[in-house]
Amino acid sequence: MNNTKPTAIITGAAGAIGTAITRQMAEKDYNVFVVARNETKALNTVELIINVTGKKDVYPLVIDLSKKSSIQQAAKNWSAPLNVLINNASTTPRQREETPEGIEMQFATNVLGYFWMINAFTPFLKMGAPSRIVNVASYWAGDMDLDDLESKRRPYNNDTIYRQSKQAERMLTVAFAKRLKDTGITVNAVHPGDVNSKLSDNLGYGGHETPDQGADNPVWVATAPELEDVTGKYFERRRESICRFGADKALVEKLFGICEGY
Repeated sequence: MNNTKPTAIITGAAGAIGTAITRQMAEKDYNVFVVARNETKALNTVELIINVTGKKDVYPLVIDLSKKSSIQQAAKNWSAPLNVLINNASTTPRQREETPEGIEMQFATNVLGYFWMINAFTPFLKMGAPSRIVNVASYWAGDMDLDDLESKRRPYNNDTIYRQSKQAERMLTVAFAKRLKDTGITVNAVHPGDVNSKLSDNLGYGGHETPDQGADNPVWVATAPELEDVTGKYFERRRESICRFGADKALVEKLFGICEGY
């Protein structure tokens, strides 16, 4: 790793939007770490980005975002200052699945994965401050049931549970922004755009934007100088948008407490 460059970790970096985000961050001269649960996919993405950009400081980082132990092990092996964490990994299985720990897969990956990554890498983000956390969420959000976050009671519908997870990501953004306010770490959420991907296919949506268009907003929020001190906000198409989910402080804190319990 080049110690003269800022460093970024991007989760879900082997997917359509994730690869575009990672490539754009490499083009901005960051050390970029490609997070994927599959080592082969991580290595292939690293090779692709190096070949396309000519940038050599691109590295694989194998983490299963649905497993707390995998995230903790990665953090245990990390020692360098971190300047940007982009939480992008999401999954939308059409049938209800559980992790080996018995947690519903969408909640584990899309919500707890973000939560665990932030907690695990906060010490290194403090070392790299001023630093930024960008949570890739969506305008497609809602349907939260705090009493049934894992779809144990209601019938599993991947679109409903996906919307719930995106609402949760936006709410946790507000919670972490509050907790990290005086550390030099900003935390913001973004909508990436309507990109065709495995995720959108599983949800039954085509997507009409390119991966680069989808990556534009997350990368802008991660790097724009004018956003250095902005935190706890939600952005669509390079504009701040009012987030009604983050405005319910009591609900935000209740969700945060539930996530802490895992």
